[in-house]
Amino acid sequence: MSTATYTVTGMTCGHCVSSVKEEVGEIDGVTAVDVDLASGRVTVTSEGPIDDDKVRAAVAEAGYEVTA
Repeated sequence: MSTATYTVTGMTCGHCVSSVKEEVGEIDGVTAVDVDLASGRVTVTSEGPIDDDKVRAAVAEAGYEVTA
């Protein structure tokens, strides 16, 4: 099991959280996505290491951006 945390900018409401959870959750191997709206932190739990570019692409698909 692997866990990675990202900071996402632009989220302002519960709908934003749902969009990010849905898109990131569709990545193969992801088992859980926890999003904290207040801090912008997104914690991704997966069966193994997930390519950061896939997470960035999923967050972008939801309309937001992962900060460096």
